Amino acid sequence: MKTLGIIGGVGPETTSEFYLDVIFSCQDKEKSARPSVIVASVPLPYEIEEDLITENKGADRYIPFLVGEAKRLEKAGADFIVMPCNSLHMFINEIRESVSVPVLSIVEETVAHIKSKGYENVGIVSTSATIQNKLYEDAFEKSGITYTTPDEFEQAKMGKYIHNLVMGQQKNSDREGLIEIIDSLSNKGVQAVALACTDLQLLLPTHSKVGVFDTMKILADASVREILS
Repeated sequence: MKTLGIIGGVGPETTSEFYLDVIFSCQDKEKSARPSVIVASVPLPYEIEEDLITENKGADRYIPFLVGEAKRLEKAGADFIVMPCNSLHMFINEIRESVSVPVLSIVEETVAHIKSKGYENVGIVSTSATIQNKLYEDAFEKSGITYTTPDEFEQAKMGKYIHNLVMGQQKNSDREGLIEIIDSLSNKGVQAVALACTDLQLLLPTHSKVGVFDTMKILADASVREILS
């Protein structure tokens, strides 16, 4: 089995959920041993994280932290690397250039998965950084998938919900607000919604009106596939 390297800590709860998902999924498929996993928790100052999540500011300050952790993972023996955080994928080219091992993309894996299911109109709920940097929009367009995003007011609320999750706060009011935003996207004709922020799976794993794609789960499944390949 290959050794997985995880650039984690953004946020900690999601990293731990991702780790456990990979471990248990591997055990379901391969009973002989647990996989080899190395986790690097990024020592990121809260103010840098908050600026990016809520206002899409100061993105360049992330790069030294992420590149440093990627190099540490490679040196420690990781055969490939993942980041269970959608917004960090705006830096995936810099990270891929800094190491010689493959870096799986949550965006590429998610879009390929949704396309394989035959969906043609998908809603995106994520941080403002993910929306404004068009991480999913460009990928969906290349795959021929129509996408819809929340309006400006809804997106401002999304930023608050995600910030609360990163700070370890899971509020029922945030869950209700997220459901309202997905209801709004459903009324605009989307067939499914991509939780394009891995922290959102802590609030809403399913929805009654539309299909929900958990990008963290999709990346975890891709990681298991790679570990066992």
